[in-house]
Amino acid sequence: MKHELKLTPTQQSAAEGLAGGLSAGDVFVLEGQPGMGKTIVLQEVHRQAGGRFLGVRQFLEALMAREPGALEEAFLDMLDTALAGRDMVFVDDLHLVTNIVEGCDYPRTYLLDAALTAVLGEAAAQGKKIVFATAADAPWPVRRRAFRWEIGDFTEEDYRCLCEAYLDPQAAGQLDYARIHRFAPVLNGYQLKSACAWLGRDPGLDTDRLIEYLKSQNMTSNVEIEEVARVDWNDLKGVDDLIRALETKIALPFENDALAAQFGLKPKRGVLLAGPPGTGKTTIGRALAHRLKSKFFLIDGTMIAGERAFYGKVQEVFEAAKKNAPAVIFIDDADVIFEGHEDRGLYRYLLTMLDGLESASAQRVCVMMTAMNVSSMPQALVRSGRVELWLVRSGRVELWLETRLPGAEARASILDGKLAGLPQPVASADVAKLASASRGLTGADLNAVVEDGKLLFAHDLASGKTLRPVEDYFLEAIETVRANQMNYARRKPLRLTETVAFGFRAETCAGE
Repeated sequence: MKHELKLTPTQQSAAEGLAGGLSAGDVFVLEGQPGMGKTIVLQEVHRQAGGRFLGVRQFLEALMAREPGALEEAFLDMLDTALAGRDMVFVDDLHLVTNIVEGCDYPRTYLLDAALTAVLGEAAAQGKKIVFATAADAPWPVRRRAFRWEIGDFTEEDYRCLCEAYLDPQAAGQLDYARIHRFAPVLNGYQLKSACAWLGRDPGLDTDRLIEYLKSQNMTSNVEIEEVARVDWNDLKGVDDLIRALETKIALPFENDALAAQFGLKPKRGVLLAGPPGTGKTTIGRALAHRLKSKFFLIDGTMIAGERAFYGKVQEVFEAAKKNAPAVIFIDDADVIFEGHEDRGLYRYLLTMLDGLESASAQRVCVMMTAMNVSSMPQALVRSGRVELWLVRSGRVELWLETRLPGAEARASILDGKLAGLPQPVASADVAKLASASRGLTGADLNAVVEDGKLLFAHDLASGKTLRPVEDYFLEAIETVRANQMNYARRKPLRLTETVAFGFRAETCAGE
């Protein structure tokens, strides 16, 4: 089946920009990653402007007329011949030539630069124009002379245009392109074409089926938001002031473009959450990701098995987050990642990645880090007996938040939410009594209390024993949690109050 292809909106914009700028100079470069349509954009501009179009085939034919190693001479001959009697030449896929000559084993280093310098100078002197298309950086003689245009990432309308070209109208018309684009926003034309070719025979093709295919072919460059445990602000108890800080300083600039433009608002690009384990730091990160309808990228201790692997994985996460903005990069247990690595540059490398989020295209990426013990951060970050974080002093982290143990009201709210919907008499347990008895427990501890209390009650029920007051089962679970904490503390003392001692006061959550 022959498909009628037309330029997508993004490709059309690049073609119009390039065509409209041809009067400005004599050397031009069209850039774009493979599969973004460089060739058809270049062909469209050639159709409008005239001249000679040169592709890989023409280069290979020129090379066949010479010795196999005379690559530069063949390229120069091809351009000279094309320019003879013509005012404009279009050269496609320049990167295929530069990939060869820029290899470390290539014996004629920089000879292509000499050939390009000669032909570009002669063309300019004669008032002629050369337009290159490439998927990589153009050689220096081209870069320093050229006006450049780039084919940007595809939008949902580009997805629609391509799918309409490769699918029958009925199938293409029932796809939710906004959802597909949110799921995988950096697909190229090759990937969309192959998906349509494979699924075009499926009479049940719909959005879910297409997304499943993209997953199966590893055509996604992001973390699907549905893969993150769903957490809502309403699920967080006793942290109203923390939520307000995140809403004000991150969500508002992300979402309200009008106010952001009017007042020059920018979201805080870095957030540091400090507090004891079990106080909801990771849960807050998940809630923020869902609140912003953004992708959630996790960096944790599993990435530090090998320093070189860490560098590569961190870079992949940051690049994917920038391409999938809005996004939340969540660095869990940053103090653990940094601890013991101060001489190996891991934290310095992370700072470099954070600096890369300053561009306008990356401003919708929020980096949130958690730390239990600030004193475990590298010694290079500690000065004069107090914490002076490079991250904060340099502006890389602009918002400090502290999570604390839930107060009595928050504990009651957490327990009430956990017990709601359970069978009687468990659901009617005296929440106030349990909240009073659970002073000092974290939200994670309270979750364990409810789970263990249910098991204790169910055991007596299944054994036919006389049932105690339902609160007794949960009180027993509370004592078990406390006993476990004491046993662990004797083996490895916890330093749960150091965050306060080190001054994490900028934004705090209400405690007791």
